[in-house]
Amino acid sequence: MDATESTDATETTDTTTATDGKEPAPQVWPSLRARDARALIRFLVEAFGFEETVVYGEGDRVDHAQLDWPPGGGIMLGSVPEDGAADHVALVPGTFGAYVVTDEPDALYDRARAAGAEIIMELTDTDYGSRDFAARDPEGNRWFFGTYRGAPRK
Repeated sequence: MDATESTDATETTDTTTATDGKEPAPQVWPSLRARDARALIRFLVEAFGFEETVVYGEGDRVDHAQLDWPPGGGIMLGSVPEDGAADHVALVPGTFGAYVVTDEPDALYDRARAAGAEIIMELTDTDYGSRDFAARDPEGNRWFFGTYRGAPRK
């Protein structure tokens, strides 16, 4: 059997890369709820540099939004459901926290401060070589930004 022949009728799909050149490879997408999701989206775009990719919903309600982080990945968010509505996500606004990797923490710090973000940890150099800061968004969520990309996988 040569390399072009298959051993069975099923093919395996490589889920580590995009297949159509448009969709990103599988990733972890943190999700959060907001009391005023449209205002939070504007803030995250202006203050931190997320890119608004899609927003579904009518009026002030956001059923689903995807904000992309330009270097990769992103977040998903939506409005807290109206009283009595089922909530399969059931996240309390203001309880979210995330570490976001950036190659330009100083510039992002300046951008966040200029946009009115509440800085909860000033720029600092860690003992493991990262340059970090932290801010709180208007909903109370905590955002940590830094250069640490994580340890290499085993």
